[in-house]
Amino acid sequence: MRILFLTIGAVYNFSHSGAYTDLLKKFAKEGHKVYVVGALEKRNGRATELGIEEGINVLRVRVGNITKTNLIEKGISTLTLGYLYKKAIDKYWSQLSFDLILYTTPPITIAGLVSELKKKYNAYTYLLLKDIFPQNAIDLGVLSSKGWKGIVYRYFKYIERQLYSISDKIGCMSNANMDFIIKNNREIAKDKIELCPNTIDLVHESEIQRDNTILEKYKIPKDKYLLLYGGNFGKPQNVDYVIEAIDRCFDIEAVHFILCGSGTEFSKIDLYIKNANPKHVTIIDCLLPYEEYSCLVASCDVGLLFLDYRFTIPNFPSRLLDYMNYGLPVIAATDINTDVGRIIMEESFGWWVESKNPQEFRNLISSIFESNQIEEELQEKSRNARNCLKHNYVTDVAYNAIVRAYKN
Repeated sequence: MRILFLTIGAVYNFSHSGAYTDLLKKFAKEGHKVYVVGALEKRNGRATELGIEEGINVLRVRVGNITKTNLIEKGISTLTLGYLYKKAIDKYWSQLSFDLILYTTPPITIAGLVSELKKKYNAYTYLLLKDIFPQNAIDLGVLSSKGWKGIVYRYFKYIERQLYSISDKIGCMSNANMDFIIKNNREIAKDKIELCPNTIDLVHESEIQRDNTILEKYKIPKDKYLLLYGGNFGKPQNVDYVIEAIDRCFDIEAVHFILCGSGTEFSKIDLYIKNANPKHVTIIDCLLPYEEYSCLVASCDVGLLFLDYRFTIPNFPSRLLDYMNYGLPVIAATDINTDVGRIIMEESFGWWVESKNPQEFRNLISSIFESNQIEEELQEKSRNARNCLKHNYVTDVAYNAIVRAYKN
């Protein structure tokens, strides 16, 4: 079949592994014709571009800045996204038709585009639900149900319902995700919703080994347990909590924290480092190249997850898969509504604490790394992380769910 995939997610290099790139390459490998429309933010200084990568047709459309920008620019860019995508599709692929339209959230503002394309091609529509907006903005206080923010919220709520309505199937990241959508959208038939988790290709075990070169490059100590957080530092992570929780671990001699990434709240991390000069923390203020980041993950002992305790929506961060892929046990500090902590604990590949009291995080770190059985425990949880990934979060799982839905 011919597949159209719409996203603002990371599809910048198809030679690299990732949730979307691995899934799309799987479709291409199975003989399907894959066409991808992605965002090329104007800060890159490049015009719309068309090409073929790894056997996949890729159309990157120049749009306004959506990430790492202020709310006003992000809002305008997001609202115009559907129009710009439609214009580009009409220009470059006007003679094509599609059997399956795959699309992700964020953003929800492509609802109108999906509706139009569905009618035009008589296509099957499958939503990969990675973000529940606008409720997440309500949770974090970005939007409100009252005042002018209430007007904005009600508009986006209307768009969200439109998107769910035109989707033939909604693939959710976890069971808690599914339950939330069913409970809060009574108009949606339950059989429209199914589990389609974040997935990734399995890394070969030979690639999982510590590389002292990268540790030396960033002056990371080799004689401590290395705890890595890699990814976005934004409002969902509650960076104030992250800073206070990690700062309280200053006297736990066995551990060293690595904070690697970027985002709208990363300036708070920079300020903390400049003011406190903590010896137990290394920051890498950028998104590393794929190969270098993979090497860093493989060189660490534990992966960290952070989510704001105020969330009522059940998030499931995709960076968890990178940790699991490289056999890293996971320490998660999250809200109580996501089931990521429960899964980590039930599958026995890490630890969980509610992200409310920084002292509880410090107590957890202390109890883990001051134990006499720490080496054995880390080894066991490392094996469990890889096994859980193999059985639940490899690319075949998502691919089979989507193909099964389309055939049925």
